[in-house]
Amino acid sequence: MAGKMKMLGAVAGDIIGSVYERRNTKSTDFELFGDRSRFTDDSVMTLAVAKWLLEDEAHSIRHLIICMQELGNRYRHAGYGGRFKAWLGADNPQPYNSWGNGSGMRVSAVGLYAKTLDEALALAALTASVSHNHAEGVKGAQAIATSVFLCKQGKSKQEIKEYVVKTFGYHLNRTIEEIRPNYHFDVSCQGSVPEAIIAFLEGNSFEEVIRLAISLGGDSDTIACMAGAIAACMYPIPDAIVEQCGALLTSDLKFINDQFVEFIGTRR
Repeated sequence: MAGKMKMLGAVAGDIIGSVYERRNTKSTDFELFGDRSRFTDDSVMTLAVAKWLLEDEAHSIRHLIICMQELGNRYRHAGYGGRFKAWLGADNPQPYNSWGNGSGMRVSAVGLYAKTLDEALALAALTASVSHNHAEGVKGAQAIATSVFLCKQGKSKQEIKEYVVKTFGYHLNRTIEEIRPNYHFDVSCQGSVPEAIIAFLEGNSFEEVIRLAISLGGDSDTIACMAGAIAACMYPIPDAIVEQCGALLTSDLKFINDQFVEFIGTRR
């Protein structure tokens, strides 16, 4: 760690995108941080999954739910959808067949943690299954987790693209310029996971990937969260972004982030 804080790419993407979720921009020329910048449910649930991986070697569904409910209820106003907010408050939460991108935005820790592609696929499906058990919800989680895993393994963008297209059937031959004009708010995995991956494929630095992702408009924080998760495995996150995001995390969330980053460094 060399005494310098590291930041999960998903968290950085979420915080930068938070300003633009409800105030979309269709440009890559925007301020990365402002008075309204904050972490949202994307960061909270990403760190809940990271906490689960840190604490539970058996990878039990029960402990995953405990971690998600514990952090989710601690940050009740982070921006959850209505059904997921009800899930957080349930005594016996059940999956509700969601295809929403909540499964994709929280899963990146799995790709960083997994030692094999099969493990990444299996754990990603598990993290989706507790709420987002629709086939598209599971697929979205698996696509992000395996993109992170493959990028971490040093695979090229072309190799990652080919794997995602072949395995999940996403259409990744579009460009951001082609998508942007008619893109609208879409919280489905099928309508945002491919776009996040395309932003990663096009960008040539972490910041550029985030700017491309947010410039689509729509569910900006979640698209940037997913794109940033992959990009951080290929490009360093600039120190200024790490410092700004670190300053916006609460001490308990920062602690989980730091613990997890340090932990995955020992698994490589």
